[in-house]
Amino acid sequence: MNNINENIIYTKETTSLKEQVVMNYLNKVQNPFIILSVQDVSKDLHIGINQAYELFKQNDFPTITIGKRKVVTLAAYLLWKMNKKGGV
Repeated sequence: MNNINENIIYTKETTSLKEQVVMNYLNKVQNPFIILSVQDVSKDLHIGINQAYELFKQNDFPTITIGKRKVVTLAAYLLWKMNKKGGV
């Protein structure tokens, strides 16, 4: 556990402010590698399910393909979202 905290401190020194905000949030989450589905992203962004599927097909969206299913980790999604919204 100590090594994880040391890595996060090192990361804070080398990342932008918006990434630090996301990292601080992820430190509070029990499991930052929770998998989000298309439906989860659709609800969070308040977009239709078809738009969410299109989002998952974009090259800049950090998807992971598991079999035929596309998903995104919470950590990657939050970093992507901060970069898209302009962030802090």
